[in-house]
Amino acid sequence: MSETPSGAIADGKSSLAHLPPGEEQVEGLPPGFGDGIAGKAAFAIAVAFSAFQIYIAAYGSLPSQVVRAMHVGFLLLLGFALIANLRATSLPAKAFFWALGLLGFGTGLYNWVFYTDLIRRSGFLTTPDLIVGAVLVVLVFEAARRLMGLPLAVIAFIFLAYCFVGNHLPPPFIHRGYDFAQLVDTFAYGTEGIYGTPIYVSAAYIFIFVVFAAFLERAGMIALFNDFALGLVGTWRGGPAQVCVLSSALMGTISGSGVANVVASGQFTIPLMKRFGFRSAFAGAVEATSSMGGQIMPPVMGAVAFIMAETLNIPYADVVKAAIIPALLYFGACFWQVHLEAGKAGLRGMAKADLPNPWDAVRQHWPLVLPLAALIYLLFAGYTPVFAGTMGLALTIVLILGTPLAALIGPLAFRVVFWLALGLAAASFMKFGVNILSLVIAALVIACLAFKGGRETLQICIDSLAEGAKNALPVGIACAIVGIVIGTLTLTGVASTFIGWIISIGENNLFLSLVLTMLTCLVLGMGIPTIPNYIITSSLAGPALLSLGVPLVVSHMFVFYFGIMADLTPPVALAAFAAAPMARESGLKIGIQATKLAIAGFVVPFMAVYTPALMLQDAGPIAAQFGYPVEVAYIVLKACMGIVLWGAAAVGFLAARMAWWERLVAFAAGVLLVAAVPLTDETGWALSLAWIGWHIWRARQAPA
Repeated sequence: MSETPSGAIADGKSSLAHLPPGEEQVEGLPPGFGDGIAGKAAFAIAVAFSAFQIYIAAYGSLPSQVVRAMHVGFLLLLGFALIANLRATSLPAKAFFWALGLLGFGTGLYNWVFYTDLIRRSGFLTTPDLIVGAVLVVLVFEAARRLMGLPLAVIAFIFLAYCFVGNHLPPPFIHRGYDFAQLVDTFAYGTEGIYGTPIYVSAAYIFIFVVFAAFLERAGMIALFNDFALGLVGTWRGGPAQVCVLSSALMGTISGSGVANVVASGQFTIPLMKRFGFRSAFAGAVEATSSMGGQIMPPVMGAVAFIMAETLNIPYADVVKAAIIPALLYFGACFWQVHLEAGKAGLRGMAKADLPNPWDAVRQHWPLVLPLAALIYLLFAGYTPVFAGTMGLALTIVLILGTPLAALIGPLAFRVVFWLALGLAAASFMKFGVNILSLVIAALVIACLAFKGGRETLQICIDSLAEGAKNALPVGIACAIVGIVIGTLTLTGVASTFIGWIISIGENNLFLSLVLTMLTCLVLGMGIPTIPNYIITSSLAGPALLSLGVPLVVSHMFVFYFGIMADLTPPVALAAFAAAPMARESGLKIGIQATKLAIAGFVVPFMAVYTPALMLQDAGPIAAQFGYPVEVAYIVLKACMGIVLWGAAAVGFLAARMAWWERLVAFAAGVLLVAAVPLTDETGWALSLAWIGWHIWRARQAPA
């Protein structure tokens, strides 16, 4: 079933055009769902999982604790089913993993059936309660180990072990000790353990957006992004690499996984960059860096943004507002360094005649933009992310199901009337609620069942539901196991020890505290995805930075950014190693190049701490004298100049190749601009302008 080809919505005349199958490798799992009856069963489970989550998002008729438990139950069932089908080789092993999956699903059903009883006997669990809870913890660990790798499971196990043996440790790590029943109650039934905030966000927000992205990809959004990027920036110097940066930034609006973006788009962009003349390591680094940056690209960003909004209890739009300028600087730095690298290698852009017209691509695929536009409007109009995501997903389904019906209508005027009527019916959800959209989708499904082309379109929708559930597995399992870490921090209070340590350092040197926090993020990121990295580090370092006077949103964005940078930083750079097979180059070499490309991601968080206006937060002294817009504009200008200088220093090229001492001067000038210490701005601007002027003059004097 999973081999059904993707579709692209073209216009009212055409049916769903074929694109390459959207079968990409999910972290820890090969493509597909398996063969035979077992494969069909796993596929059906994935569809049921998506249907359950969409129903809950639309109607919310179950208690939150039940939804969380069933979400984890489905994750375990689907995860172990796919492990059985795709990785187990012997029949006993397959049967064993299917049994684990059914056991995991049973824990969710247990919470649903005995929901009221579990609330009444909270803190006084029965023997069956303890057994089910212990089984849940063990299964979450095993699923995380199988799907996410050993590092995350090991870190969570260290925290769990601390709960059992911490009362025997010396101060300041000693705690009062907890018995087995209390630990099971905390981790398996409370809202501070596996069913804590991360799994709530996964069930309420992230899953819907992952399925939304799967539908858009099946409908042809990747083709639209690629054609638009090719036509818009393909003629720039280093065209294929510029296309990679822009298309990855656009993909960030619908996908929250940087590593998945590398795998999905890198198959197209990396070989293109290599054929054009870029070094293999640089081509892989461009794809890895720009794909990871998609997680910080408004308006949708990655899954961490939703977790951050829920953790800080602020509107999602506030998180997006703080990310706008840093995201533009991040991708601006990527564009700039690609431009410099191409100049250094003597590469030009692609021929305009060989590229698609970007606006023709938009005109051809413009219906795909409508659900995304509706999603953005709802997010910024103050609606909850779950409502916005559900409505965006529903509108995408309406669009896909309506396309083959419109293709049956002959005259253009009638097709226009059909789309207008369908659009008005779908848009009426703003007044009449979600029921009207459900009726519209039900009517379209019935109509599509009546003819062959419609039935094929329905199969594409079913495949999208299954792919969305499979794509959500790594995120959901990571959110489940990181609940063990959060539960330990809450139960034992060990976080306060770490916070006190950071604060004691920061009282004398805030910069040193920031560096320690950065290193913590980078070390934790060695093999751990961005989501658990952010949750763990923000729980430890976020309150400490806040106590040192760093604004709340800025402190969490600081941790968020370095969680992303961890996937690019050697020695364990997940995004770089994901790009390595396609680039046919060492992951370590790609990681080194990616670290250079992502220089803005390392610098901007530090700048934002000292000048929060960079994230549109607290005003500084410049605002008091000249106004807030002037301060923002000046800080952005400084950041841009720093990126220009550091990019040139990293590549060794500006208008011509640079000597080693020129690179040192450029780097030093950038440091002075960013330092935010008295007189460093003036010195930095003077040195920057003098050096750039001298370098350009020298380049013009050199022989051609």
